[in-house]
Amino acid sequence: MESLGVYLKSRRDRVTPADIGLRTYGTSRRVPGLRREELAQLAGVSAGYYTRLEQGLAETASQQVLDALARALRLDDVETAHLHNLARRSSLPKLSDPGPEEPHPRVLALLENLGETVPAVVLGRRGDVLAWNRAGHVLTAEHLDFGSPSDPARRPSVPRMFFLDPLTRDLFDNWAELARVHVAYLRLTAGRHPTDARLAALIGELTMRSDEFATLWATGDVADCTVGAMWLRHPTVGALGVDYQVWLQPDSPDHRLEIYTPKDPASADAVKILTRFDR
Repeated sequence: MESLGVYLKSRRDRVTPADIGLRTYGTSRRVPGLRREELAQLAGVSAGYYTRLEQGLAETASQQVLDALARALRLDDVETAHLHNLARRSSLPKLSDPGPEEPHPRVLALLENLGETVPAVVLGRRGDVLAWNRAGHVLTAEHLDFGSPSDPARRPSVPRMFFLDPLTRDLFDNWAELARVHVAYLRLTAGRHPTDARLAALIGELTMRSDEFATLWATGDVADCTVGAMWLRHPTVGALGVDYQVWLQPDSPDHRLEIYTPKDPASADAVKILTRFDR
């Protein structure tokens, strides 16, 4: 799992002196972004203290210091929240197994009331499919067993599917874009749940088995995953586009109900054909 120091360094490397109007007078630089001393000065802390933070030697960092670093590094709200999450990790216990996730009955009731014509999937914190309706299944993973989410040992893992399943990769025309989003969201989740042994194992497995995942993970990017577009080459109905939107669940805040709506009349017709074909 990621440390505060590793994340700070990756963000420091991303910001160039020109980005913040810092004049270098033509001097050669050994780092791709800001030097530690430059970032410390921008954040109003001593260079020694910042160095200890980045090296994992400082015991704690105040909210004010973290916010100052976030401003200097030009972090957005999600990246700043991730920075704070990482800073709290030093006081947390070691990894533990949280056990299988279970969707809340209210989420399942909502999924059922959506019917079979609105594709929808319930996702757990690690991207496991906890439930889906027939339309959500046939749209996103018709090559898998519809009943697999009901068995924790067989639940489809969206991150594994994206990086390790060739059929899933072939399904998405904008795979590269969606893959970046999945990795950035997985990093955000890791910051929120630093003791989740299953999450750590998933990240380790994908890093070892997928060079593309490892490359994206190394960027250090963090992002939430709430809305976006998916362009598909579906094996049954061909090309179609859908928008996804995520509904967070108050009863189980780690779980997300993801709903897919067609982008155009042709895509709507394709979804109708899919749902009829699956009955």
